[in-house]
Amino acid sequence: MSSSPAAVADPVRVALIGAGRIGTSHAQTLARRVTGAQLVAVSDPRPEAARALADLLGVRAQPDVHQLLGDPEVEAVVISAASEAHADLIVTAAEAGKAIFCEKPMAQHLEDADRAIGAARSAGVCLQVGFNRRFDRSFAAARKVVLDGGIGTPQLMRSLTRDPGLANPAGVPLWTVFLQTLIHDFDMLLWLNPGAQPVQVYAAADALVAPAFREAGLLDTAVVTIRFDNGAIATAEASFSASYGYDVRGEVFGSAGMVTIGDTARTSMVYHDARGLHAQTTRGDVELFLDAYTAEFDEFVSAVRDKRDPSVTGHDARRALTVALGAIESMRRGRPVELADDGAVRAAR
Repeated sequence: MSSSPAAVADPVRVALIGAGRIGTSHAQTLARRVTGAQLVAVSDPRPEAARALADLLGVRAQPDVHQLLGDPEVEAVVISAASEAHADLIVTAAEAGKAIFCEKPMAQHLEDADRAIGAARSAGVCLQVGFNRRFDRSFAAARKVVLDGGIGTPQLMRSLTRDPGLANPAGVPLWTVFLQTLIHDFDMLLWLNPGAQPVQVYAAADALVAPAFREAGLLDTAVVTIRFDNGAIATAEASFSASYGYDVRGEVFGSAGMVTIGDTARTSMVYHDARGLHAQTTRGDVELFLDAYTAEFDEFVSAVRDKRDPSVTGHDARRALTVALGAIESMRRGRPVELADDGAVRAAR
């Protein structure tokens, strides 16, 4: 892969909002790997962060997001700011007529999700949400097997995310394990069980990695059970303590077979010595999903140019959010909760 993409006749001119860890990665991907995009500006409320990233990539820094959204050169925005700002930024960007890619979660409350979706619809702009696993070749191949009937009727499902460490427990917001981490797994379970609706959620979680932060509400280890209206039972599992690497896997077991996804190995090389077998493992999401991140931005700029809905919409993000909010409510009540058709949560009978 060359350091910069080949020029295209009419690239989508994109600005990035949020120059943190994932925003920095997204900016580099847009600038260097996505042929249909031209990164033109970076915005962040921290001027030094915006300037550093902009200088690295040879674009301009614009700390004032409102000035950025008022710039006619900018056609589309990639939102990678703090999660609590996502919904408001979507609304503001939509009102400015910009196409929108927003990192997950799109919102933290259903009312805000509906507000964001409504704003994009009213403005007639593209809204795509960053569920990158849908663009990973292995996950996409597994879904095709399911759609083609290869495993029959889904009966048992599993998705897990194990992060390789919890660097700063004091900086982790409340309910992160559900709203930031497991929301990927919720989306995967919904995507791999097409046409089915989640009807019941039960969550168990604790602070096993950083127990001193339990009273502050930090939960770092969780298992969520989801029942679907087609009878399938799914589990989503998360931990912030995978010392061996970044571990993302999935499984769908059905009446006619099973499909599995995920491998922590960085390469197929295995080293054998007197102590046993050794393999290099991936250590983070960018390393594991770089091609998937690239593919989701390829999809975004294609949707913008074709004036169509992207393959991952605000409605998809809302569905995953309903499961995450159900898990939070289950934790609060200490028992399973039922999900209504509109995503509202009620106590299980």
